[in-house]
Amino acid sequence: MTTLVLGTEPLATDVALTDEEMTVGLADGRRIMVPLAWYPRLLSASPPQRQNWRLLGEGYAIEWPDLDKHISIEGLLAGRMSGESRQSLERWLERRKG
Repeated sequence: MTTLVLGTEPLATDVALTDEEMTVGLADGRRIMVPLAWYPRLLSASPPQRQNWRLLGEGYAIEWPDLDKHISIEGLLAGRMSGESRQSLERWLERRKG
C-alpha cells in the first residue's frame, strides 16, 4: 500500500459540475476532474442540489449541505471514490422520495 505525502495542503478555489463530471480548481493553479459516478449522491442529485456547494475552511474540502456530502481535496487527489455502502445510498434515496 502506498501513502500519499503532500508538501502542502491542497486547497480548492472553485468547483464546476456537469451531469457527468466534477472539476475542481486548486489554489496552485491545477484542475482535477473526476466522474460523478465516483460519488453516487452527487450523481443522483438534482442540478440545483449539485450547485449548492461551499468550500470548508480555506478550501480543504467541499460540502453539499442538501446532500449531506463532504469530499476532501486530499481524497480527490488520492483518487478516493465514495466509500458509502449500497445500503446507505438506498436508504438516503428512499428518504429523498418521502
